[in-house]
Amino acid sequence: MFGTGLAMISDALRSGSWGRPGKRVEGRRSSSFGATCLTPACSGSRIARVSEGSADAGVPGRSREQRLRALEQANEVRTARAKLKKELASGKIELVQVVADPPACVRMARVRDVLLVLPKIGSVRAGRILAQCGIAHSKTLSGLTDRQRGELINLFRR
Repeated sequence: MFGTGLAMISDALRSGSWGRPGKRVEGRRSSSFGATCLTPACSGSRIARVSEGSADAGVPGRSREQRLRALEQANEVRTARAKLKKELASGKIELVQVVADPPACVRMARVRDVLLVLPKIGSVRAGRILAQCGIAHSKTLSGLTDRQRGELINLFRR
């Protein structure tokens, strides 16, 4: 289905026609589709200018050492976060401690994900807790306001 459509577009680009077969559109809009011509003759169009630019303009490359160091740090954070989640699930650490002063490994973790680790808290209950405290589902532990953090702590101290 898509193959024939892509082939038509490719043929139109090569032949310089865009719109109805056999109709040449140069630098103006086609009345049939409202598309802008993509041929070199229409190099003033926005579409042609965008495709001329470099795909990675402004993004500095990283050396192999930098990439490996970033990978090591990411693995350390994942390991520490998994360990903390296991301790929360087993009850060795209380959620109040984590929410009050989150360790570096869970600062970027979503509050919902941390709640789901706790026993007897599933998706529905976690959603209700977040709604009760006025916390968005995508909010991270480091992104909590003082009010949200306080409400969450008070809820779990009971």
